[in-house]
Amino acid sequence: MSEGYRVGDYLLDRIAEFGVTDVFGVPGDYNLAFMEIIDENPKVNWIGTANELNASYAADAYARARGLSVMVTTYGVGELSAINGTAGSYAEYAPVLHIVGAPRTWLQKEQKVLHHSLGDGQFDHFLNMARHVTIAQAKLTAQNAAAEIDRVIREVVLESRPGYIMLPADVAEAEIYRPAGPLQGIEKTSSPDAVQAFKEAARDHLQGKTVAVLADLIVDRLDATEELHSLLEHTTIPYSTCAWGKSLVDESSPRFAGIYAGAASDERARAAVEDAEVLLKLGVIFNDSITAGFTHEIDPNRVISVDSGVASVGEVMFAPIAMRDSIQTLVELAQESEWKPQPLAPIPNQKTPEVDPDAPLTQEQLWALLAEGCTRGQTVIADQGTSFYGIAPHSLPTNSLFIGQPQWGSIGYTLPATLGAALARPDHRAVLLIGDGSAQLTLQELGTILREGLTPFIVLVNNDGYTVERAIRGPEKKYNDIQPYNWQKVLETFGGTPENCVSLKATTRRELEEALKIATETQDKLVFLEAVTGRLDYPPLLQALANSAK
Repeated sequence: MSEGYRVGDYLLDRIAEFGVTDVFGVPGDYNLAFMEIIDENPKVNWIGTANELNASYAADAYARARGLSVMVTTYGVGELSAINGTAGSYAEYAPVLHIVGAPRTWLQKEQKVLHHSLGDGQFDHFLNMARHVTIAQAKLTAQNAAAEIDRVIREVVLESRPGYIMLPADVAEAEIYRPAGPLQGIEKTSSPDAVQAFKEAARDHLQGKTVAVLADLIVDRLDATEELHSLLEHTTIPYSTCAWGKSLVDESSPRFAGIYAGAASDERARAAVEDAEVLLKLGVIFNDSITAGFTHEIDPNRVISVDSGVASVGEVMFAPIAMRDSIQTLVELAQESEWKPQPLAPIPNQKTPEVDPDAPLTQEQLWALLAEGCTRGQTVIADQGTSFYGIAPHSLPTNSLFIGQPQWGSIGYTLPATLGAALARPDHRAVLLIGDGSAQLTLQELGTILREGLTPFIVLVNNDGYTVERAIRGPEKKYNDIQPYNWQKVLETFGGTPENCVSLKATTRRELEEALKIATETQDKLVFLEAVTGRLDYPPLLQALANSAK
């Protein structure tokens, strides 16, 4: 054994290989042995959150930005508080490693009736629950720890989905040999024959036809963004993304057709995607939230589709092919001969209507001005509701990172996610867009953001309740109401002072413009802006989705 080197050290060294420098979670008696090891390790910084659910949200956003993240909870009560966030990470392809501090091995073997358990002497109940929302699971022993840690991390990274490790307190402290070298086997492989067959079929399918690209989230999750950008650089074809993959491509280019959302799309985006003779559909998963209730109309026979581990031309599938290899094959075909771009409709000239700058602020004004105010490289995090559907149609600057949750859609996700994103991308300011109803679920994490000295720009849309639900049903019903907060006092409640934060409020366009100027000029403090809009004022994309849900 390596003297003084423990299983907990091995685990931390492995995650550090993937650029993880922050670990989220909440201490509990079953994980305190591992907490001591974390505290001693100079490679990682402990980020204690207000609760385990918030830790899971923060870890999710960190994983999206860094490629891997880690959260630590205690057995039973702690891990179950986090499982909603883990399920969201699974649904949205975020590689989060969940480490659960568990009772000592001998206590489990003797089936003791322990606190935080169900009292039946069985200790695998919650591990079995986690199987449904994680790609790999392990229950560590002193003997299997190295192999199991490597296996779980490898699967998490390869599949970009969460993993679960149960770490008994005695195993965390057990001595172990140091790893011989970096973790191996973390690259997906392709069959050369499958790649060649796909290349030939795609070449024939593309011949002489108009072409457009629809790319989305999974390209980023499976680390094929560089290949996608290369494909766009080697062609003149138009391209689009769904709202889920917003910021994946350069939205400032004249070739960007806009966000595709089925029947809710602008005509420019709809025509580019639905009328092209060949659509290159790259890393796209259609769900109800991004297609206005499955209103997309795309003939599968004209699609060349690239997905996780498989590519297809029409209905003919080719596997195994890693996504990066599939897109690189398309790059090679684009270099062989010039593709015909699908004609792209010009952007319509829209005259900006005269607006009374002192009239009540509208959703339309809010999102247009916020998008204009975003700068290159920012991390924009939008909660599911008016925030997500309000900002989605507006272009963001190059190199921005957009984080939303249209598949899992757990409201309140984005406030703790801002903590994770700000730590993962410390050189890029985080901009949080969240509604008043969503914020009430996870507001405690403002305290952690302030404690860590982070300086995000937080825009809270105060529209008096669950406006996203009002758009679907019960616009005036009591169940869509919430208790109004005094939002201008919130930062003070969580430790905010004039030295570390600024609190603003906008009820008109003029006030919003003034607030955005202050936010831009104030980079060294947390800026909190309360933007007040009407309770029944819906962004157009949200209205289209709501209509499809009725």
